[in-house]
Amino acid sequence: MTAAPTIGVFALQGDVREHLHALQRLGVDAIAVRRPEELERCHGVVLPGGESTTMIKLARTFELLEPLRTRVAEGMPAFGTCAGMILVADRIRDGAPGQETVGGLDITVRRNAFGRQVDSFEAELEFDGLDRDVHAVFIRAPWVEEVGPEVEVLARVPASAPEEDAAGRIVAVRRGPLMATSFHPEVAHDDDRIHGLFVDLVTKS
Repeated sequence: MTAAPTIGVFALQGDVREHLHALQRLGVDAIAVRRPEELERCHGVVLPGGESTTMIKLARTFELLEPLRTRVAEGMPAFGTCAGMILVADRIRDGAPGQETVGGLDITVRRNAFGRQVDSFEAELEFDGLDRDVHAVFIRAPWVEEVGPEVEVLARVPASAPEEDAAGRIVAVRRGPLMATSFHPEVAHDDDRIHGLFVDLVTKS
């Protein structure tokens, strides 16, 4: 691909602007995606943090859910952060009754696993493929409880974390063109490296 890829950010609900800015800093043609025709322009898509049940309901209302599922199933790269991790997961624990996902990533996530808003925390994480730790912000975040045999674990909460239940939990994964983090890399100041990894996935695809 000679031209910069076009990467969409699901924009019906959630933490959209910061993702768009991070992608733009990396030289990507970043667009907000609210309708199927906007998704059609994209070589990859980011599913941001927000409220996962609301995001799915709005995606269905705006006739975006099935096109998202189809594109991901066909191999379009997707990057889910926080609630977006829930959306790309094949299985949810502690989800709302009948909660749906886009799916595609062979993981089981626990919704709101790290607790309520008041339980939000930050940690320094080793991240596979990066040369130094990343500063991770967790806000009502899920964690990964099970991964399929082809899923690569990219990061875990360090054992030294003050939150006892959080230590050692899987918080970043990848399988082929799909990547997900429990935390919000878009709020990391002056550090677009995780978005850069996703842009690499999109470019290689």
